Amino acid sequence: MVTVGRALVLGTMALADIGLIVMSMLAGLFTTIGMIFCFPPTMRAIRWRTAMARKLTGRWLGAEVLPPYLPPPPPVRPQPDGWYRYQRQLYKTPWWPEWNNRTKWLFTDPATWRDTAWLVLNPLAGGSLVLFPLLMAWYGLTLPWRWTPQAAPLGLVIAAAGVAATPWLMRFYGWWNRLLLAPTARSVLAGKIRRINQVRLDTADSQAAELRRIERDLHDGAQARLVAIGMTLGAAEELIDKDPHAARALLAKSREASSTALTELRDLVRGIHPPVLAERGLGDAIRALALDSPLKVTVTVDLKTRPEAPVESAVYFSISELLTNAARHGGAEQVWIDISGQGRKLRVTVTDDGSGGADPARGSGLRGIERRLAAFDGVLALNSPPGGPTTATIDMPYALVTAQGDTPSMPRWKYAAVAIGWCVGWLPMFPQGLVPAIIKIQGTDERAWFLALYLPEPLQWPMIVLNILLGLALYGMAIGIPAAHSHKHELQNGPI
Repeated sequence: MVTVGRALVLGTMALADIGLIVMSMLAGLFTTIGMIFCFPPTMRAIRWRTAMARKLTGRWLGAEVLPPYLPPPPPVRPQPDGWYRYQRQLYKTPWWPEWNNRTKWLFTDPATWRDTAWLVLNPLAGGSLVLFPLLMAWYGLTLPWRWTPQAAPLGLVIAAAGVAATPWLMRFYGWWNRLLLAPTARSVLAGKIRRINQVRLDTADSQAAELRRIERDLHDGAQARLVAIGMTLGAAEELIDKDPHAARALLAKSREASSTALTELRDLVRGIHPPVLAERGLGDAIRALALDSPLKVTVTVDLKTRPEAPVESAVYFSISELLTNAARHGGAEQVWIDISGQGRKLRVTVTDDGSGGADPARGSGLRGIERRLAAFDGVLALNSPPGGPTTATIDMPYALVTAQGDTPSMPRWKYAAVAIGWCVGWLPMFPQGLVPAIIKIQGTDERAWFLALYLPEPLQWPMIVLNILLGLALYGMAIGIPAAHSHKHELQNGPI
């Protein structure tokens, strides 16, 4: 009954879209004659309606649909003279340039026109796929009162068929919504390219800052000590004949200074890329990091394949920063680190028993972790309520290496659905749908084995249309399931 209620709501909303279609047609007419102010509010209304459809499709139909829109234009910035420019026009206030940018953004986004196409076709698709089975059920239940009491068994059969067909047609309606409302492969790739460009800029800034830090550490640390060692050796060279005892003391100081410089250089190299990480991998490098930490750290590693070196480095330094935050700011005593992999996905969970209250907006350390992970499509999820505990989860969906061309096969139920679609789709569409329709149009009395022609006259055309739609649905299922499976694998296979 829940499915029937949802179908009734979706079908009613689909029929109510006729009003929005009329408003959109009027807005399009007014826009063509120069009243362009009608375009943005109409598009916002259509996007509001499609956003509701995406939400209900994901919640009720089990087919999650993400927004496919291009990112909105950035805010307009004034020129050095205080004026705002849009193309060759100058304005005193940013209102007109921002309005022009947003209108151009709405008009040039391909998703805008796909939303409009969905809105125009939705009353037909929603009405036929969702409401028609319910109308069949209603007609079957009322058939004894409309025809004769002896028709009650037939009415119950028709009502049961309508109710039984509702879940299947709801799934097909969800597939229809995803077809027009979900992001296309082109829009997904365009979004990845924009994100890669932004990540590239952030990575370049981070690398420049890292180089400046290394230069500063070398200049203030090892370089200064090496200069001091050279001066000490020069003084010892002058005193070696006059005062061998003092020269010997200066040489001892030089040896101590060289040892200190060597330690600083090793720490600097370890800060760039730890040797244990390159030689032993991520798991042993984190265990070594745990041994050097003042906290009691428990490390659990479950990795079947080793990530690439840049990914290992990003994860290693992210965990190092989280351990430092737990000891320095959280006041933690124990930390639990869990590293696991599934397919190409790498997940790291760092939990401490500190005081909590960590917030990326209040510190540069967590922001640096986010920028470091973003270069590999990784994200940092932080849960740190006041009083603790703090749990940081690192998800990197494409971190682990898998065999090339390893495409997962479809589940067995999908193969069965495809086989049913190809083997059975012809039956309701042609001999029980199109052929009876031609006979009805010609007005002949031939019935043969066309089941729809044996029904009462008011029910014949609805049954013919239902058979045609059922055949189309079966063929669409047979074509759409493999295509959707392949498309999903391509989108999840990793960034370009």
